[in-house]
This record gives sequence, structure tokens and C-alpha cells, in this order.
Amino acid sequence: MSRSVLFPLPEERRAREDRLGALLDAAALRVAAGPVTPDFDASAFTTALAGFDFAQPIELDDLLGWTVEQLEHGLVQITHPRYLGLFNPAPAFPAQCADRIAARFNPQLATATTSPAAVAIEAHVIRAMAARAGLGTQAGGHFTTGGSEANQTALACALTRAEPGFATGGSRAFAGQPVFYISKDSHLAWIKLAHLAGIGRAAARLVPTDGQGRMSVAALAAALAADRRAGCAPVMIVATAGTTNAGMIDPLASCAAVARGAGVWFHVDAAWGGAAIVSPALRGLLDGIEQADSITIDAHKFLAATMGCGMLLLARPAQLAGVFGVETSYMPSHEPGADPYVTSVQWSRRFLGLRLFLALGAAGWAGYGAHVERAVALARLLAARMQGHGWSLLNDPSLAVLSLLPPEGSAPVRDIVARVLASGGAWVSVATFEGRAVLRACITNGETTAADIAEVAELLERCR
Repeated sequence: MSRSVLFPLPEERRAREDRLGALLDAAALRVAAGPVTPDFDASAFTTALAGFDFAQPIELDDLLGWTVEQLEHGLVQITHPRYLGLFNPAPAFPAQCADRIAARFNPQLATATTSPAAVAIEAHVIRAMAARAGLGTQAGGHFTTGGSEANQTALACALTRAEPGFATGGSRAFAGQPVFYISKDSHLAWIKLAHLAGIGRAAARLVPTDGQGRMSVAALAAALAADRRAGCAPVMIVATAGTTNAGMIDPLASCAAVARGAGVWFHVDAAWGGAAIVSPALRGLLDGIEQADSITIDAHKFLAATMGCGMLLLARPAQLAGVFGVETSYMPSHEPGADPYVTSVQWSRRFLGLRLFLALGAAGWAGYGAHVERAVALARLLAARMQGHGWSLLNDPSLAVLSLLPPEGSAPVRDIVARVLASGGAWVSVATFEGRAVLRACITNGETTAADIAEVAELLERCR
């Protein structure tokens, strides 16, 4: 007899897990063969959802079946091989295994005392990634829920290093307005992060691009000099490696030189493009990243981990304790500066790093490099097909992102994208590249094939 539905006996648990696995496998096959866009009855769903008043229990198998069905029909299917959308890839199988393991053991990674094996695994992966990026053998960092948390941590480090009094006095400790610099094509979560840091949204200075989607170094230097003359306090320069709109890479080495000359923190937001460090063929795209004080990379993007697996890499990780260090009487302490709760913004936190540990362990650097290179090759294949139909490629697709314009006489880009989405045959988006609306496509799925690319090309042609 079962103890309870919340904590079933082992044999009941295994039976339900087997049934759920079969449900998910069958749904995955239907998703791959079906539309990329949602195809459910929203009104019927709303009615059904309202019926869950939780007054009486419902058979778990029924709940699982209902939930899988709703997600099969009620999502943009980012695991679909013709989802060429945002930086949301289908997750690698080892990363999915990691979620299952982490959920079963449910370790609390606040301290190395309570979870020594898990904390050590994460630290090992972070050191390996930091070394691969060229930050040196003393580099470190931690896993984050995503790029925004990693970038927020970098900003906090930059503010604290620029003015140690910021730790206790906040922005009032600065003699002038603290400011930092990002490309106008950077991820504009930086605007929110400036707000959260208490320095105001205007502190995020949007630097013009060079006409090719990259930060203008001349405009950066000019903006920094003007702020200094106005009495502001520059604290950080952020270079983007893989812009959302077009996958462009700011001139990293030149931005690093400006940062060194100004004595400010240099951060590289490589949430997407940082994956190029795994590929010897693509590593040269990121020349200069090794000069960074800190780097953001999202494993749940180009490295195909499950959602919520970001990383912050630092050349000098000891600075984290100066930002997040606290003393408590109730936390089991390990050693000064070693516990994640005193070196990161999170306290209670999930075992995120297992996802990348298992995937990287199973594939190795070479396997991961092949994964990234394959996506770039498919992007170039789509670019060639569309150029053969008279479309224009406006960007460099070296990070598997395409910015396309249809031939003269075609429908507006927004109309073309709307037709593609209405067909359900693929998912692409509208973006802006150097002031022009473009059709954006990005290869994110490790199971996308050349045949899928051919289908997408034909669909784009039909919809223009």
C-alpha cells in the first residue's frame, strides 16, 4: 500500500516514472512532426485550468497526461528542429539526466559543508571553462540562473572595486554619477540591472555601433571622456560577444584596451557567443576575451543545457567575497570565502552545474566543438540558399545567427514572419539590424538537419 501520493513506495514511483517517460517520448515524436507554433484552444484551456480548485485530489497519472498534452500544444516548441528562433536550444540529453538526478537528491548548494561533492563539481566545471576562456589557472566564478544574474554580479563587482564605499553607502559613496558602457545592440537587460543596482537607468550608456552591428570603439572612448569631463564616475565597459539581434561580436581587444586605459572593469557578455571557446575553429572570433575581468556565458544557450544554467567567470574570484560576504550564526560554515552563499547573490540554490558537467563529460571539448561548428555550418547553408533566391545577408553568421532581407518587391519583413508563424512550419523572428527590420534566424537545435534547412528556405520563399 502506498505511503502517500507525495512520497510513493519505490515500485509505485518507478511505474509512474515509466509511464511519464513513455508519455514524453510519444509527445516528442509528435512535436517534431507537428507545428512549431501553439495549436491549442485557448478558451477551452482557460476553462479547464479554472476547474483545478484543489479541493479534491486528482489521480496523478491523469494530471501528468493533461499537463503533457497542454505543453505539447500550448507552447512555441523550441525543441522542434525548425525552431530557428531566439537563443533557446533543445536541451542535450545528458543535461536532462542532470535535472533528474538533481531533483532526486535535491542538494542545497548554499554551503560546501552540506553539499561538498556538488559544490566541488560546480567549481571544477567553472575553473575548466574559465581556463578555456583564457582567464588563467587562478580564475573562478559560479553558476547562475542565467545571464542577467551573471551580469548583475559583474556590475556589483565593478561598482565595489571602483568605490569600496559602495558596499555600505551605495551610490552616494561616489563623488559623481557612476556610469557604465554598453553597445546600443547589447542585451537591454542591462537597463534593468542599472535600476536594480540603485544607480539609475541613465547610468547605462548606450554606445553607437560601427555600421556593422558592433560597438564603435571611437564612440566608446568619446563617451567615456565626455562623462569624465562632466564629473561622472565610469566603472565598467561591457563588450557583447553574440548580440541578440545579429550574433555580432564587439571588438573585444580594443574594448579591453580602452578599459585598461580608463582603469575600469572590463566585462564580456558572451551569453550566446561564449560557446565558441569550445571550438578551436571558432575560438579566434573571441580574441581579447582573455583580457576580461569577468565573462558571462549561458550554458542553456549555445551549449544546450536545460533552462537556467548561466555562468559568471572571473579572473580574480576573490572579489566576490567583498560583494556578497555576510556572517550568520545558523549556516554551517566551511572555510572563509568557500561557500556559495557568501560568493553569489543566491542563498538556497539548485545544483545547476551538473547539467554542464554531464554534457561536457559525455561529449568532451571535441564533441561540444563539433556541436557548435555544426550549427554554424547549417546557418551558412541557410544563408547560401536564401542568397540563391535573391535574399540579402546583412551580418556575419559566424555564431549561427542570420539577419536576412528579402528581394525587392517582397512583402515587408514583419508580414513575411507573420506568415511563417501562421503556417506553423517554422519559427523565425523580426529583429532590427543597423536601423533596418530584418528576418532573424538562428540555428539552436542539435537535431536540426540539412533537410530541415531546405524546408525552411522553401517556406520563406513561399511567404515572401
